[in-house]
Amino acid sequence: MAVEQQVIIVTGAGGGMGKAIIQEQLAKGNIVVGLDLSVASLSDLAQDALQCFEVNVLQEEHVNEVFKQVFAKYGRIDGLVNALGIAQAATPIEQVSMDEWNRLMDVNVKSLFITTKAVVPYMKERQKGSIVTIASISAVRPRPGLQAYIASKGAAESFTRGLAIELAPFQLRVNTIHPGPADTQMLSQFTAQGADIEQTKQSVFVQSVPLGRLVDPSDIAGAVSYLLSDAASMVTGTTLHVDGGRGL
Repeated sequence: MAVEQQVIIVTGAGGGMGKAIIQEQLAKGNIVVGLDLSVASLSDLAQDALQCFEVNVLQEEHVNEVFKQVFAKYGRIDGLVNALGIAQAATPIEQVSMDEWNRLMDVNVKSLFITTKAVVPYMKERQKGSIVTIASISAVRPRPGLQAYIASKGAAESFTRGLAIELAPFQLRVNTIHPGPADTQMLSQFTAQGADIEQTKQSVFVQSVPLGRLVDPSDIAGAVSYLLSDAASMVTGTTLHVDGGRGL
């Protein structure tokens, strides 16, 4: 029996994890819609099954219009992957500005509210859907100087759990993934200003992972595929650690 083609929306599509998630979903034969401020990094993936929108997901009206277009074109939205996120350079709290705090909360938390609010009506209509949010192992295994980032990822996890119980009667599943230190461009953004990025990467981040290597974006893409699939049909409100043991 042929596997039914799904329609998956991915935010943060232009980032390392976002691109890996999109590649995996395309390889599975799904239709993928990528959203980001810039989708230039996806140019090498150009194919009929991939549709990209350059959109600021903090602009609710624009997001609503994109989701409306996607549903009108395909008649369904099966999955939403919230892979968008920004980092915080390790900074003592007394040096963190309100602008930086607000930006982290907007991108890492407010965006989840906007995209999820937009997609839920379409999923409720079909009584089926899966929402996956990429958070961070730092929410449960903190590192000094990342207090605002950690707060935003803790909020993302709590938001997911709240939605899971709310949406369960409609057969919608909502889950979180906590990646450990990942081998993406974003990793360097966590280092303190003036620190040696490569040295910190090896001496701090790699050393913090019991399995001895950084998380590869493909590791996250595989976990996302599981949570989107029918193999996870009884999995909701959970947090899957893909962290090489960092959270232990």
